[in-house]
Amino acid sequence: MSEYIFKLPDLGEGTVESEIGEWFIEVGQVVNEEDTVGTVMTDKAAVEVSSPVTGTVVKLAGEPGDVIAVGAPLVVFDISGDVGGPSGPKDEDVAAEAAPTDPAGEADVGGPSGPKKIAAEATPTEPAAPAQRVITSPAIRRRAKEAGVDLALVPGTGPGGRIVRKDFDSYLKARATGAAIAAPLQPSTKVTETRIIGVRRVIAERMQAAKNEIPHFAYVEEIDITELESLRQHLNYQRDAGERLTLLPFLGLALVRALRDFPQCNVTHDKDRNLLLQHEAVHLGVATQTRDGLKVPVVRHAEILSVDRLAAEIRRLSEAARANKATKSELSGSTITVTSLGKLGGIVSTPVINAPEVAIIGVNRAVERPVVLNGQVQVRLMMNLSSSFDHRFVDGYDAAAMIQRIKEMLEHPATIFID
Repeated sequence: MSEYIFKLPDLGEGTVESEIGEWFIEVGQVVNEEDTVGTVMTDKAAVEVSSPVTGTVVKLAGEPGDVIAVGAPLVVFDISGDVGGPSGPKDEDVAAEAAPTDPAGEADVGGPSGPKKIAAEATPTEPAAPAQRVITSPAIRRRAKEAGVDLALVPGTGPGGRIVRKDFDSYLKARATGAAIAAPLQPSTKVTETRIIGVRRVIAERMQAAKNEIPHFAYVEEIDITELESLRQHLNYQRDAGERLTLLPFLGLALVRALRDFPQCNVTHDKDRNLLLQHEAVHLGVATQTRDGLKVPVVRHAEILSVDRLAAEIRRLSEAARANKATKSELSGSTITVTSLGKLGGIVSTPVINAPEVAIIGVNRAVERPVVLNGQVQVRLMMNLSSSFDHRFVDGYDAAAMIQRIKEMLEHPATIFID
C-alpha cells in the first residue's frame, strides 16, 4: 500500500492549531482530488479543506471537536490505485453458507477426516428490561388482585405517577362501560449528550473569559423613540421589503456621533502588551444570532457611512453570518458592538462585552406605554438601551454621559444627520 499523508495546512493569520468541525468522508471511502473532506474551525469561521489527491481514506485525525496542530496529519490516503469497493465474501464463508444442515441445526463441514458436525450457535438475546414498579397503596393492590386488573395499565395522576384511589375507580368505570382508557404516563429517563464543539465551544470560552477578566458595569436608560419610528416609517414608505430600514442603522449613526466626544469607549484592550488602543475608525460589531450560535460580523468604517449604506452593510454581513459564508476578516476587528434581541428584547438585559472591546450597547424591545409629557399623559413608543462597560477603563460618569448623548439624538432624530 502506498500512503499519502494530508497534513493540516497553514490557514493564515498566525493560526497554529484548528478544531475539527465536521467530516464529509469516512474510513474506506474513495475520495477524488479536490473533493471537500471536511471543515476546520479557526476563530469563528469554518474553513472547508479539500483533498490534494485521489485515494481511499485509511485514517482520520480525530472526531469533530478535537484540536490538531498545523502540519499534523489530517487524513491518511491509500493512493496505490486499488480503490475497488468492499471485498466480496471469502471462499470459506461461501462454503459455510452452502453447507446443508440437518434437522438438529448442525452443518456438515468437509475436512481431512470427513464430515464433522458443528452445532449451530444460538444467537444471544438481550435480557428484557426490568419492569418498572407501579407506585400505589396496599389497599389498591388488593383491590386490583381481586378485580384481576394489571396495575401497569392504570394511569396514575399522583406524585411520580402514583396510582391513587380515584385513578383506580376511573379505570374500573372505563373498563365496565367500554370507554377509552388513556395509557399511563411513563417517566422518561432519556438523556441526550451534545459535545461542545465548533462555534459553540468558542462562544463558551470567550464568554467565560469576558466575565472572569472584565469587571462589567451596566447602565440602562429608557428612550422615547416615537419620532424616530415616525421617521423610519416615512423613509420605508416606498422601499422594497428587502431594503427597509430597521432601528439599528439609526442607533449605529448616533453611536458614531457620540464616540467623537467619548473616544475612550471606542477602545480595545491589548492585555498582552498592557495597552489601550484608541481607534479613530469605528468598526461596528453587530451581534447576530445564527444556527451555530452568536456571531459578530463587523461593519468597517461605520463613521463614513450614510444610514442607507450602513443598513445595507448590516444586512449583508448578517445574512453572510447566518449562511456561514462570512470570512474570518468579516468576523473580527470590531472596536465596539451593538446587540439586539429584536422582539424578544425584554425590558432590560446585561450584555457581555465582546473582548477586547470595552463597551457594548444592547437594544431592548420597543413598546407603547403611557408617559407624562409636558404635564399630560400620552402614549409614546419607549425603548430601553442596556449597555455594559469595562469599569477598568471606562468611568461610570463617562458611560452614562455617552448613553445620554445617544438618547438625545434618537429622541430628536434630525440631530443624527447634523455634523
